[in-house]
Amino acid sequence: MSRGRHRRPRFLLNSPKVSRISVALAAGGVVAAPLAAAGTAQAAPTSAHQVAAHVKTVKAGAKAEQTAAAETYTVVSGDTLFKIANAHDVKGGWETVYAANEETVGDNPNLIYPGQELTLKAAEAQQSDKAQQSSSETSDSADQATYPDNLDGWIREAMAIMQQHGIPGSYDGIHRNIIRESAGDPSAINNWDINAQNGTPSIGLLQVIKPTFDAYHVEGTAYDQYDPVANIVAACNYAADRYGSIDNVNGPY
Repeated sequence: MSRGRHRRPRFLLNSPKVSRISVALAAGGVVAAPLAAAGTAQAAPTSAHQVAAHVKTVKAGAKAEQTAAAETYTVVSGDTLFKIANAHDVKGGWETVYAANEETVGDNPNLIYPGQELTLKAAEAQQSDKAQQSSSETSDSADQATYPDNLDGWIREAMAIMQQHGIPGSYDGIHRNIIRESAGDPSAINNWDINAQNGTPSIGLLQVIKPTFDAYHVEGTAYDQYDPVANIVAACNYAADRYGSIDNVNGPY
């Protein structure tokens, strides 16, 4: 590499030409800055509007998710349609829940599985109207109907009342348990088991003790453990709460 001296440039920084160019550039910079600032200021309102719209969209989405979550329920171990309907104050009781989820649940409303996703909203408003109309017709029919004073009549009258209150239970399920518990005798009383020893003997067709009868008595039935209809309805109400239905009871309960 040669070590020759570098020549100095022929122009000086403070030459008239350089000064004029520098001034022109500086002036251009001064002019451009306000334009840039003005452009930014004009964009700000648009950005704020976009942010507000985005926030509104996010909130609407979150609200929709919360609404959807409130209208669905995931079945857990020990659940029954009766319990789910009661816990979520579903109008029409377990029958409404079953009607809206029949495809998921299947033919047996007493058999549901953990993990199943159920809707707590009536499938159609029309269906809800039909259910109310049907309930009203059933209520009127129950009020007007007369039943024979025998086991068959007691069961059928009890079932009419149970239907009004959304309490599950089939004729066969009720009859089977009555025969096992009391052989169909409404005055049957157990004076020897642990309940009797504790002062609350099992009484009536479905052998109900007084604390259970008091807790599960259904308004509109006689307040009497020995009354066959009141005894059946209270026992089925209890069985629905504990086992999902009297149909699921196959022994002492």
